[in-house]
Amino acid sequence: MQGADYASYMERYKDASTPDREIVVEAAGYAAVQGSDFKPVTGFEDMEGAALHTGEQGRVDWEIQVPEAGLYHMSILYYPIEGKSSGIERALLIDGELPFEEAAYLQFDRIWGNELEEAERDNRGNDLRPRQVERPEWREAMLKDVEGYYAEPFQFYLTEGKHTLSFVSQREPMVVKQLKLFRHESAPAYEEALAGYRNDGAAETEGVLLTVQGEDATAKSSPTLYPQTERSSPAVEPYSSSKTRVNTIGGYNWRVPGQWIEWKVDVPETGLYKVAFKSQQNFVRGIYSTRRLLIDGEIPFQEMELVPFRYKSGYRLDVMGGDEPYLYYLEKGEHTLRLENTLGEFAPLIREVEESLFNLNAMYRKILMITGAAPDQLRDYRVEQQIPNLLETFEEESERLKRISMELHRLSGGTGDAEALLKTMSTQLDEMIDEPYTIPRRLGSYKSNTGGLGTWLLRTREMPLEIDELYVASPGKKLPKTGAGFFSQLKHEATTFVNSFVIDYNQIGNVAEDKDAKSVTVWIGSGRDQANTLKAMIDETFTPETGINVNLKLVQMHTLLPATLAGQGPDVAMQIGNDIPVNYAMRGAAADLSGFPDFEEVVERFRPSAMVPYSYEEGVFALPETQTFNMLFYRKDVLSELGLDVPQTWDDVAELFAVLNKHHMEFGLPLVLQPQYPGENIPPNSLFAALLMQNGGEFYRNGGKESDLDSRVGIETFKTWTEFYTDYKLEREFDFPNRFRTGQMPIGIADYTTYNQLTVFAPEIRGLWGFAPIPGTPQPDGTIRRDVPSGGSATIMLDDAEDKDAAWAFMKWWTSDEVQTMFGREMESLMGAAARYPTANINALDRLPWPVDDYEQLKAQFESVRGIPEVPGGYFTGRHLLNAFYSVVVGSADQKAMGITIKGEKAEPRETIVEYAQFMHEEIRNKRREFGLDE
Repeated sequence: MQGADYASYMERYKDASTPDREIVVEAAGYAAVQGSDFKPVTGFEDMEGAALHTGEQGRVDWEIQVPEAGLYHMSILYYPIEGKSSGIERALLIDGELPFEEAAYLQFDRIWGNELEEAERDNRGNDLRPRQVERPEWREAMLKDVEGYYAEPFQFYLTEGKHTLSFVSQREPMVVKQLKLFRHESAPAYEEALAGYRNDGAAETEGVLLTVQGEDATAKSSPTLYPQTERSSPAVEPYSSSKTRVNTIGGYNWRVPGQWIEWKVDVPETGLYKVAFKSQQNFVRGIYSTRRLLIDGEIPFQEMELVPFRYKSGYRLDVMGGDEPYLYYLEKGEHTLRLENTLGEFAPLIREVEESLFNLNAMYRKILMITGAAPDQLRDYRVEQQIPNLLETFEEESERLKRISMELHRLSGGTGDAEALLKTMSTQLDEMIDEPYTIPRRLGSYKSNTGGLGTWLLRTREMPLEIDELYVASPGKKLPKTGAGFFSQLKHEATTFVNSFVIDYNQIGNVAEDKDAKSVTVWIGSGRDQANTLKAMIDETFTPETGINVNLKLVQMHTLLPATLAGQGPDVAMQIGNDIPVNYAMRGAAADLSGFPDFEEVVERFRPSAMVPYSYEEGVFALPETQTFNMLFYRKDVLSELGLDVPQTWDDVAELFAVLNKHHMEFGLPLVLQPQYPGENIPPNSLFAALLMQNGGEFYRNGGKESDLDSRVGIETFKTWTEFYTDYKLEREFDFPNRFRTGQMPIGIADYTTYNQLTVFAPEIRGLWGFAPIPGTPQPDGTIRRDVPSGGSATIMLDDAEDKDAAWAFMKWWTSDEVQTMFGREMESLMGAAARYPTANINALDRLPWPVDDYEQLKAQFESVRGIPEVPGGYFTGRHLLNAFYSVVVGSADQKAMGITIKGEKAEPRETIVEYAQFMHEEIRNKRREFGLDE
């Protein structure tokens, strides 16, 4: 289903006509559907006539008759019904084929707004971040590039006659009323538009100044565009040096192409006005942030397609048109102003750099197949002779990067680091062209530079902008000053400094003051955004429903142990590691949750595997928050080039090693973690754990009284694991996302949250990779066992909690389906897809906005997830498993440098694991004796 890109498609049809015709396709008149959640609806949300409800999985076909061949724009009239709070994604097929690559990723926005008109305040006088809720309505949207590389909407070439249009659902449901094929007319130039206003009798208004606060936006395309709190400048309105005020919108969150914000403005009289924004763009140097301005859904004139907001420290006034402001014709009444993020003049340059990076990475893989990752410095590989078009490609890309660098310099009006990086890459390519025999020894720096180019792509696509106020004013009316003068800034700095001594910034939201009311002290160890979100949810739902106040504190979680020992700890601690609950329980510091009457009902929210690390001696000492596990990531394009399939078993993996090794490529196994400080509790390696579980092994026997790693299965598993590194020479430590991106490591096993990182981090390989359950071990009945261990975090109740019932009520609320779903969506709304929350709650995970096909793979692996138990002395398991591993794989010299104790040179696997298992036995016995348990 993969086609050429849109630029190639348009080049092919550049001479085609654009007929001035309109073809309307009623969605309810479909020819065929595939999928269960497709049904006609009538009179939906006040829309007359029939429409079509489309599900998040499936396909719908419409048959159309085209009267005249040519290029057509296409729009869709849709309603974003409730789903999982993410953008709606569809692929468009014409006659069963993808017309061009970008048509596989069409996105339709949901519409968001503040839940309340006025920001609420906590009992310390600070504004609370307004919660974002959907404000769905019927909207007509043009089909366009979701990445923002093409400013104009897509055009589709259709021959005269009958055609089939198909929408393939990829994420989220929506209701579709109609599709329309037509010719989209571009906006006139400003001089032409102004002449039109004058001809229609429009005149400049006088004495009008309308001010709209940026945070009062009425609609936006993403919940990440919530109102912001600006405390670093006195220029904003409203301002307070001591209290938190919601006073701007946008900022770094408003950086993704296609995101828009709308404001309403009520104009008192018909006439011509100027428009200005009080804004801050101190985010990106070297280039400028670009916006498209629409009024009532239309671009008033061409110049508003590209509105530049250049870099400057602090807030300033941006008048549209500058010293000679543009005039806009507005009739009396309410109007909608929209600013939409666009790549503007940088779009074609960024797209070309992405193409260049793709080509350079392809050449890197070809060189790698000949030389390997560490070429012999004294050998002439003659890569320029063995790889067709290598030097020609280098020359083309060097010229392209030079041209882009010059254009960037022209657009930005100066030299920046972005330009320098492109020059560095092109210089290196020139040197490799002049001296091709040096290509192998330059491979390391070549890879670094292409990695830098990938980072450049990500950074350059980001165009943040913060808006404090916008003004609609008569042409002669003086606009207000920015309020960012020297003395006001000096006063701001002084008062902020003084306040820092009297205000507790670790305290989040409301503070419980009523001594008679129930209250719970909760510590959270993550970021302030997470803490603010959680506190808002507590104040909105938990406290009103239960009458229990929550004092939420943002702390460094390593302080939990000393605080608990000193009797100063919290009632509940959140987001703590898997090893802490049982270790605290052994010492009587954690409360047993299994005694609460509704405990069995609560644990039904999680898979049994999630509860394993928190269970100890008939008790359970934590509730899971997150649960993560490994998946197999693979590059579809590279495996296809090599003629390889996704491996299903470890035998398949062994065969794959041979092919990858032949081409000097790598298979990525989970990293062999090293302790960051002496005595750190590191979990058993996840690959060893998976192999052990798949073969029916356990970590402990006799109810956790002994290590089972010296059993037959344990020994065989250890031998298999170490052979990956001794026989196949796999690497122990590497940067998987970067190597996966270049194709050097086209397949590997990594935590499933790597998916979120790759989605954002590597846009140039979008659609070229996937993930699947990890390889498994065949069973006698023909099935494949794919057991995989899980990690995660938990919420613990301290045994010193004064009101355990109130603490339990909070823990139940926090781990409930609704709250975990809301928190997951809020986190993704706040920080984007890279922050998708790996909740342990089964139903909440179902409700997070995963693409359907990918989530099916995730669910398939989830069926085989198992937990690793925690036992007294169990911290020796991960530690000595690592010691045993290095004894076999590395040997003495390297281990001594790492501070790992070993005996002799490289050891034999069987003897080594048996010896280290004895250390594990002894520590388990010692700890059981210490805690008065059966030995």
